[in-house]
Amino acid sequence: MIRLPLLDPVAPDRFPDPRQALRKPNGLLAFGGDLSPARLLAAYANGIFPWFGEHEPILWWSPDPRCVFRTDRLAPNRSLRRSLRGKDWQVSVDRAFRQVMLACAAPRPQQPGTWISPAMVDAYTALHDLGHAHSVEVWDGERLVGGVYGVAIGRLFCGESMFSAHSGGSRVALIALAELLHGWDFPLIDAQVSNPHLLGLGALELPRDAFLAQVRELSRQPFDAAAWHAVAARPASAYLQQAARRPPAVDVAGK
Repeated sequence: MIRLPLLDPVAPDRFPDPRQALRKPNGLLAFGGDLSPARLLAAYANGIFPWFGEHEPILWWSPDPRCVFRTDRLAPNRSLRRSLRGKDWQVSVDRAFRQVMLACAAPRPQQPGTWISPAMVDAYTALHDLGHAHSVEVWDGERLVGGVYGVAIGRLFCGESMFSAHSGGSRVALIALAELLHGWDFPLIDAQVSNPHLLGLGALELPRDAFLAQVRELSRQPFDAAAWHAVAARPASAYLQQAARRPPAVDVAGK
């Protein structure tokens, strides 16, 4: 029988210590509470995120290890560059946040359900309206072919989900996001739970204690959210060329 702390409904900033999370299932920490902006921001600032099915109570997680991308390491491989030749894809920022969320929530092959419920869409759209949640979109003309969204806390970006409506769409969105964040001195994209697909894209696993130390440091660093709104649409090829020119990074994953 699993025993979990119930979150205080009137204290949105109170969470158990993430190091108290269960080992099985890995990272399950608490339940209850709500998806208010105050509670969500407090969760991310403590290395915690919500993840639950549509008919489940709100569940809060902090797994060990933690899956992350380093923003100075994501680069396009040869097959991606080749597949985009002749395509005039454009990348925008915060142009279609809710549309990206809904695309991420759509059923996928061998994954008919989704954890991105209407309540989650509403909650993160509210965070977006407050300037805390952001999206990167990839367009083929007026068609949205890829995207990624997440939450920014200080200089930490907590990725939530991404999608492709065309081969390479999510990878382009992820690389463009990493390029933007790297330019703003965000070293990490939190990818939450490791899986073979994310590791194949270049994600790393950090011990939870190391990740929480990064969260404490990065979430307190000031950053002007107006920078997101100042990003003009650019060709996807510009982001890929920029990422491909970066020299190999020094391994500081455990720092």
